[in-house]
Amino acid sequence: MRKLVMLVCIGVVATPLLSGSSTRAGIIPSWEASSGKFGFYPISNELSAYQNYDDAGKDRGRTLQIVSINSLKLFTNFSFEFTADYNWDFSYIEHSDPSLGKNNHDYYIELSIVKPLTGALSVNVQRIIATFEAESVNQVGLRLSF
Repeated sequence: MRKLVMLVCIGVVATPLLSGSSTRAGIIPSWEASSGKFGFYPISNELSAYQNYDDAGKDRGRTLQIVSINSLKLFTNFSFEFTADYNWDFSYIEHSDPSLGKNNHDYYIELSIVKPLTGALSVNVQRIIATFEAESVNQVGLRLSF
């Protein structure tokens, strides 16, 4: 399931790269069908790499972070947001006993669909997939943008 989620996210970002574009904003082009009913508009697509340290200066591993926020038009406008943190040697196996060592790999992924209601208010539906949760978590809520 998690590999499928990654493939869907890559597909959403890669699809506009494989078709014609009307304008370019950064590396990923935006496009809109001539009918005006379909389109893809990149907002923010970022890849970051971090070396992590705790407050005492101890090594807390490395993190690769992906943030992809894109507006889509499929008869109506909405945004698709993908945020992922992939960590190596970041979290302790047991926080109460650090001598047990650290996890070799953990991750946190958020998939969101955001539908604007007004200029500042949107409905947000999210799915959270993480190694620290036994099952995925679904969230439904309102977002106030200011």
